[in-house]
Amino acid sequence: MIDAGWYRDITDFAWSQHWLAGIATTFSEYGVFLVVPVILAVLWRARVKGPAALAAAAWVPIAMAVAIAVDTVLKSVFAEVRPCRVVPGVHPLLPCDPPADYAFPSNHTVIVAAFAVALLLVNRKWGLWALVFAVLMGISRVYVGAHYPHDVLAGFVVGAGVGALGLMVREPLTKVAVRVMPVVSGRKA
Repeated sequence: MIDAGWYRDITDFAWSQHWLAGIATTFSEYGVFLVVPVILAVLWRARVKGPAALAAAAWVPIAMAVAIAVDTVLKSVFAEVRPCRVVPGVHPLLPCDPPADYAFPSNHTVIVAAFAVALLLVNRKWGLWALVFAVLMGISRVYVGAHYPHDVLAGFVVGAGVGALGLMVREPLTKVAVRVMPVVSGRKA
């Protein structure tokens, strides 16, 4: 692997920084769940702003689901073994995943990149913060030893691409939102 040296350098550094290990592993493993309250807030705010806003907000969790599906297909196609199983002498902060849990692309990164770009289409300020979050998540996945850097970069590309599809599906989702809007807002049709 071309970035096995980077992987080793990063995991060696992570191993030497004991004070950061707990924070990094917790964030890397469970930080993806921090998107849930943001999604709920975006949907809650959108319910009173009209069908187009509701459609854009609904795309955020839909994009994440689509990203997971795309990631699952890509992982099975490429079947890249986790670097902690291939690069000798590394000490990842997290236990190495089973051999059938492939590395390419990073699913955590795919999910949060899709979230960030889809959210950027809804609210620029929140979306920019979400992009920072996605970058940190991607870095954390290499830091804890779960992925090569190229797994994370591919995850950004795939996730961002899926999130950006919101521009193409906005109109059909808005048509659906027009039909469900009275139900969501509590008004009669």
